[in-house]
Amino acid sequence: MTVGDSPTVALARALLRRASVTPDDAGCQDLLAETLETQGFRIRRLDHPPVRNLWAEHGRGGPLLCFAGHTDVVPPGPVENWSCPPFEGTVRDGVLYGRGAADMKGGIAAFAAAAVDFVARRPEHPGRLAFLVTSDEEGPAENGTRRALADLAAEGVRIDHVLVGEPSSRERIGDTIRIGRRGSLTGRLTILGRSGHVAYAPYATNPVASLVRVVDTLASLAWPEEPTPFPRATFQVSRLEASGGVSNVTPSEAHLVFNLRYGPAAANEDPRRRMENRIGDVCSLPFRLEWREGARPYLSGRGPLRAAVLEACRLHRERPAEETADGGTSDGRFFAEHGAEVVELGLRGSGIHEADERVGVDELEELRALYGAVIERFFTAAGTG
Repeated sequence: MTVGDSPTVALARALLRRASVTPDDAGCQDLLAETLETQGFRIRRLDHPPVRNLWAEHGRGGPLLCFAGHTDVVPPGPVENWSCPPFEGTVRDGVLYGRGAADMKGGIAAFAAAAVDFVARRPEHPGRLAFLVTSDEEGPAENGTRRALADLAAEGVRIDHVLVGEPSSRERIGDTIRIGRRGSLTGRLTILGRSGHVAYAPYATNPVASLVRVVDTLASLAWPEEPTPFPRATFQVSRLEASGGVSNVTPSEAHLVFNLRYGPAAANEDPRRRMENRIGDVCSLPFRLEWREGARPYLSGRGPLRAAVLEACRLHRERPAEETADGGTSDGRFFAEHGAEVVELGLRGSGIHEADERVGVDELEELRALYGAVIERFFTAAGTG
């Protein structure tokens, strides 16, 4: 800790110094647990190795407000692309640099500082304030929040309201919140041809032509307009590959990986069946198609948490926050499956997963104050204040 660091910044820097590349927690959750335990939070481990999951809870009875976050980060990439080491938590000119600064160790530190301040002032507060933090959000997300929620549900623990600390803001802290997310559907297509000499086309079956038709067809599919706040479905190619090994041999196989992000309107059209049918229409060669559903779209109902968040953001910015359901996927989907009210509020999303990921020190303090206002208003809105 550097002289002058606030508790928020000090915790954020300490977390950033731990190289917690998914699924390795690298001691981040132990550090968070120590911080919360000093204020009377009850600490439990819900680990599913190699994934670590932390459950921390304060208070008894009443509604349960849970902060959801993750300590794992994506790899930093080439270190030479960074202006400072990615795992040192460097502060320079009022900016904190490090992998995970915005996604989402800064958010964890801001909420932890707000929670510690709240329970210090109101140790006998009604209701319950909790943390569920995993090291498996950036990875497969199989042994993290999903498994921890199943463990808690088996014990009869019901989480009523969830504030997910993912980056949600755009230009300023609190200008945007997420109240849902789109679904994610990934297809892996292999088209089977027959290799041969490029000069003797009649004796070979080049699968690339079929691959090009498939890409063009899927990219031009029209999807219905989605209800507010969902953006229209988007199709993207993430991998396209075919090679005969040398320049004068046609490939025997062509491979395509694609993804559809979609809302409830597209879901009603059964996107998997629709895309598979169109592939069959334009591909005259044998093919294999595998699907992976990463998430289903969800939209959280309005409850006391969203009301508290919107009121806190309005007072903070002197204008309403935009309510959206854009972006990628988050662990909010797992809480939604358990019937919880889910709202995402966090730092700005620009620059996450890039070299020199960073957040302004003043933004961390701004988010801490905003989280503190949400906590206060939530317990009042829920009838416990």
